[in-house]
Amino acid sequence: MTVSKFTLPDVGEGLTEAEIVEWKVAPGDTVTINQVLVEIETAKSLVELPSPFVGVVGEILVPAGTTVDVGTPIITIRSDAASDAAAAPGADVPAPIREAADAAADVANTITEDGSAAVLVGRGAAATMPTRRKRHSGARVAHESMAPPAAASARPAATPLPQQVPGAPVGPVFAKPPIRKLAKDLGVDLSQVTPTGPIGDVTREDVLREATQVSVFRNIETPEWPADREERIPVKGVRKAIAQAMVKSAFTAPHVSLFVDVDATRTMEFVKRLKASTDFAGVRVSPLLIMAKAMIWAVRRNPTVNSTFTDDEVIIRHYVNLGIAAATPRGLIVPNIKEAQDMSLLELASALERLTIIARDGKTSPAEMAGGTITITNIGVFGMDTGTPILNAGEAGIVALGTIKQKPWVVDGEVRVRYVTTIGASFDHRVVDGDVASRFLADVASIIEEPALLLE
Repeated sequence: MTVSKFTLPDVGEGLTEAEIVEWKVAPGDTVTINQVLVEIETAKSLVELPSPFVGVVGEILVPAGTTVDVGTPIITIRSDAASDAAAAPGADVPAPIREAADAAADVANTITEDGSAAVLVGRGAAATMPTRRKRHSGARVAHESMAPPAAASARPAATPLPQQVPGAPVGPVFAKPPIRKLAKDLGVDLSQVTPTGPIGDVTREDVLREATQVSVFRNIETPEWPADREERIPVKGVRKAIAQAMVKSAFTAPHVSLFVDVDATRTMEFVKRLKASTDFAGVRVSPLLIMAKAMIWAVRRNPTVNSTFTDDEVIIRHYVNLGIAAATPRGLIVPNIKEAQDMSLLELASALERLTIIARDGKTSPAEMAGGTITITNIGVFGMDTGTPILNAGEAGIVALGTIKQKPWVVDGEVRVRYVTTIGASFDHRVVDGDVASRFLADVASIIEEPALLLE
């Protein structure tokens, strides 16, 4: 019988330590290759570590709640006789078993010749992240950018977008009283919800799908004061990483901020048409989608905002890894959509939805948060008009989308009720001059005012 020690791996991005959050196995349990052993929290995300061994759990060396360095042994696994036979040179075993054993050896966490820990990433070599998952009733994440995703559905062939007349009356909404109360509590306008019930009625899932993250943050009930006069929370994990990144950004890059009020009425009309289109069936569509596309378009016209400053040079990226600031129970994270400049509107909507699913599950990997070039923060879902966002470290621009609400607005010399929002942006003034920043923000605003410009 062989006893193997599983050491804490570097799951990417130069990890040096991590906290053991929850053990998924106990001493005496039988484990197989790629079975999840433990959930750890790095400075950026929660990661499930798969087993590179087949055998029986011997001893858990590090209890949950402990922070340990990469390379520290955290669990032992005893291999049985069959496993030893499979691993023995020349053993007469079926090819699939030997291939699995070889794969396990490849990803086993050993100390390499240079003294560094071998890298084991995510859920194991055979695992993939689904783009959609079954909805459950557990705790939900509040995401600064998006509401809970729509249920998956097949998309029929494309049809022309239906024409809608702005200001046309909305038909009756069919919903049971409990559903109406839920919508009221979550701040959902039932007239904006696409019903999926058997008689064309709005269901609970429809309301939850439409609900924005501000609903999660809204204090529907006022709790009692806790018995303890003070609560002390250790600064570690994501909170520690956030603090370090914000301090570095705020006191390294000289920020300059600009703001502009925008008539977003046509964006709201466009969003309604997209929701009614069969091409976008089953995909979450929101004004953030138009904002994302507007930023990509404006970056192409003003590439300096999509750069990073070093002591020796300014690096201008001719691609967009679009960061979406996400507020989760674990803190602020900024995953990004890779190569967003090459995506169609539908592809971008699907990518935003997938990003939300992963963030809500707390499974955003370090790789998905690395390499961002410019960021959006959607503070409008919290009912905020605008703000002065701090740059994501290593980026030269960040845009804040404020709440979109009806206000009086002058159109052709007449005061009318329009959907209005305020867009704020911050830039690294070492790289982005005032004229470039102004042109970029004006370009973004022009798309929000007239999305048809995206057809250029």
